[in-house]
Amino acid sequence: MTVSYTLEVANAKFGGFSKLLFRWRGSIYKLLYKEFLVFGLLYSFFSVFYRFFLTEKQQLLFENVALYCDQFTNFIPMSFVLGFYVTLAFNRWWGQYSSFPLPDNLMMVVSGNVHGLDERGRLLRRTLMRYANLSSVLILRSISTRVRRRFPTLEQVVDAGFMTPLEHRQLDGLYSDFNKYWMPLTWFTNLASRARQEGRIRDDVALRLLMDELNNYRGKCSLLFHYDWISIPLVYTQVVTLAVYSFFGFCLISRQFLNPEKGFKGHQLDLYVPVFTLLQFFFYAGWLKVGELIINPFGEDDDDFETNQLIDRNIQVSMLAVDDMHQNLPPTEKDKFWVERYFSVPYSTGTETLRPTFMGSTYDIRYIVYFLVYFLLNVLCHL
Repeated sequence: MTVSYTLEVANAKFGGFSKLLFRWRGSIYKLLYKEFLVFGLLYSFFSVFYRFFLTEKQQLLFENVALYCDQFTNFIPMSFVLGFYVTLAFNRWWGQYSSFPLPDNLMMVVSGNVHGLDERGRLLRRTLMRYANLSSVLILRSISTRVRRRFPTLEQVVDAGFMTPLEHRQLDGLYSDFNKYWMPLTWFTNLASRARQEGRIRDDVALRLLMDELNNYRGKCSLLFHYDWISIPLVYTQVVTLAVYSFFGFCLISRQFLNPEKGFKGHQLDLYVPVFTLLQFFFYAGWLKVGELIINPFGEDDDDFETNQLIDRNIQVSMLAVDDMHQNLPPTEKDKFWVERYFSVPYSTGTETLRPTFMGSTYDIRYIVYFLVYFLLNVLCHL
């Protein structure tokens, strides 16, 4: 399930983010601890090997190699490469979330423009929305591991009620080399045309509105498919990964504490534990892990999208909107302020103190100040 902490940071206060540092689920510690332990163990191995198992001549060679690596390691542009990559991955992550096909607009148009309180009208509205939800289920089965585990075969989709056995046979009966998530949307358009012929959709304007919303919905399904198909170029991911791994691979040698008695520059202390190198590993490798986490949010990580929950939500609200709530209106009554020309909405106890209404940044300018300045400048000019 997605890790949400919005309420905890609703107000800015002293140490506001500090509480978040002690969370485990969805944290950087959970993502990075294995790599961190491996790096620490390898560093310890080289440190022990240098101190206790090398001869003086071998130690001198090791020290020269360490100094050489330390001199050129910083030539790797870590901040630039990682920063640009994670920014690109984040924009892709947000684009995928924005492309998730939500049926809200479509179900409002169906509920308001496909008429009929009889069984036929109800069947048309429910079937239209079932086709729309079926299309999103088919596309999510193709890109989300969570949905694929839930519906490993189309039989499970039939059992869940998104598709009838006859529709399943028609879907399988149509041969295509490509993904057939678009087929239920084609059924939708044909059924909407039939509803127009039957007079359930009363004019072509309403039908056009329905088709426009369907095309928007279809476009999001298609965009999700293409996000899954077209990844960030592999060479860029390889470059970033090699940059991080090679940098810290050289750090295993270059950041060793050398014998302070030999007077090497920058090696006057022997602290055994490379605190700042470990922090650098935590930040840079953690940055890489962030990119790895968000590059595909349709997996099963703690912060990946809750696709199954969204499927459940979409089908439920779709059917409620076009069936239970269709023409099911509360009685229209005069509102509380019917006879009041000017009114204000009351505030409950404990709310913030009301402030004067903002009228614009220049609303309270006193023009007398400008006249005084103008007068003084004229006096000075004539002196």
